[in-house]
Amino acid sequence: MTIEGLTQSHASMHSSAFILLLKEIEGAKTLPIVIAHPEAQSIAIELEKMKPPRPFTHDLFKTFASSFGIKLTEVIIYDLKEGIFYAKLVCDQGGKKVEIDSRTSDAVALAVRFKCPIYTFEFILRLAGTGTTKEKEKPLKAEPAAIKKAKTPKQTILGLQKKLKEALEVEDYETATRLRDEISRLKNQQ
Repeated sequence: MTIEGLTQSHASMHSSAFILLLKEIEGAKTLPIVIAHPEAQSIAIELEKMKPPRPFTHDLFKTFASSFGIKLTEVIIYDLKEGIFYAKLVCDQGGKKVEIDSRTSDAVALAVRFKCPIYTFEFILRLAGTGTTKEKEKPLKAEPAAIKKAKTPKQTILGLQKKLKEALEVEDYETATRLRDEISRLKNQQ
């Protein structure tokens, strides 16, 4: 995965939330991950090659690890449960491999500092990824009542957009992905 971008989240009720976009290197899927302001700032500063007057926590971690011969070799986003991504740091210390549990935002902030690859699994991209895939996406089945209650396609789309916003606010990316796909399908039918 590569970092596609960072943007402030307008869907979240918290003004300090950002969306980190990770993109497949050999594919069209993008993985949006909601992160807090400090981690977003830390990632952005490193990507822009800026030098803060004092080290950020992630800079301190890199300096500490490097001082003791520990190298971060890869970051793996390995699970998605109830809208929360789970990541681990894969480190090497003199040939000894160690895996450390990490918040995904911290793992990415460290990955950009150590210039190591970021990986995830296909099932996570299917659950939370956006973009096109080679396989046909299935229409939304989770919200049939919302679709049936609406009188026009425009009302249906507005209702689904509201539910999409609610799903993003609680970081329910699986539901958000299905809602987004259904909105796109309906817009394409108009």
